[in-house]
Amino acid sequence: MSEIKEQLIKTLPVIREKTGSKPRIGIILGTGLGALADEIDKEVVFSYKDLPHFPLSTVESHAGNLIFGKISGKDVVAMQGRFHYYEGYTMRQITYPVRVMRELGVEILMVSNAAGGLNPLFRAGDIMVICDHINLLGDNPLIGPNDDHLGPRFPDMSEPYHKKYIAMIERIALKERIKIQKGVFSAMTGPSLETRAEYRMLRMIGADVIGMSTVPEVIVAVHAGMKVLGMSVITDECFPDSLQSIDINRIIQHAKNAEPALTTLMKRFIEKV
Repeated sequence: MSEIKEQLIKTLPVIREKTGSKPRIGIILGTGLGALADEIDKEVVFSYKDLPHFPLSTVESHAGNLIFGKISGKDVVAMQGRFHYYEGYTMRQITYPVRVMRELGVEILMVSNAAGGLNPLFRAGDIMVICDHINLLGDNPLIGPNDDHLGPRFPDMSEPYHKKYIAMIERIALKERIKIQKGVFSAMTGPSLETRAEYRMLRMIGADVIGMSTVPEVIVAVHAGMKVLGMSVITDECFPDSLQSIDINRIIQHAKNAEPALTTLMKRFIEKV
C-alpha cells in the first residue's frame, strides 16, 4: 500500500465521523482571498490541526480550516488557506488535501491565488483566469513511486485548466460586468519576491503572472482525474523598468480589494457548473 493511501485511511474516518457529505466541488482559497468561505452555508468546519497528516498553515493570512457546506444549494468543500513550498513542506504534503478531496468525491477543483502581474496590460486589482502554467518550483508532487489507484504514472498536461470552465467564467464575467484577464501562471518557490532580471526572464518565456503556489495542487488534481478552474488576483505590478518596492501588507490589501468580484465569479460558476 502506498504512503498516501495509508495516510488517507487515517484522515478520512476523522472527517466521516462528523459529515457524510460527498461534495462534487472543491475550493482552494489563496492569500487574502478567504471571503468566499463566508458565503458557505456551513455544515462542519475542521481545523487543519485536527486532521491527521494535514500540514498547518504558517502564513498569517491563511485561516487553516477545511469547510464543508453548501453554496447555491450545492455541496462544496473549501480549504480556507493553503500550504506553500517555502513553508518547508514537501510537495506531497502541500497537495495531500487535494488527495483527500478526491477521495471525498470532488470532481471539480477551483483554485485561487494572489500573483504578481508581468503582462504590461495587467494592473493591480485585476482578476486573471488561468489558461496554462509554467512550473519553475524545481520539484513535482508526482516524483517518487506512483500509485496507479490514485492516477497514471505519466498524466497528460495538455489541458490542465478546463477550457469549458474558462469559457464559462468569461461569459459570467461579461454578464456581471467584471473585467477579467486571461493568461499563463508561473510558479517560483519564494518566499523572497523576484528580481528585475527574473521578472524579465519570466515575461520572455511566456508568463503573464508569477506566484508561489497553485501548480502543485493542479498537477495532483489532473493526476487524479479532476477538472480545474484557476483564477489569480493581480496584487502588484512586476514591470522591471518601473519596479516599485512592495510589502506583503499591500499585496494582501490588493487581494482584499478584488475579493468581492472574485467571490461573485466563483459563486456564479458554482451555480452553473
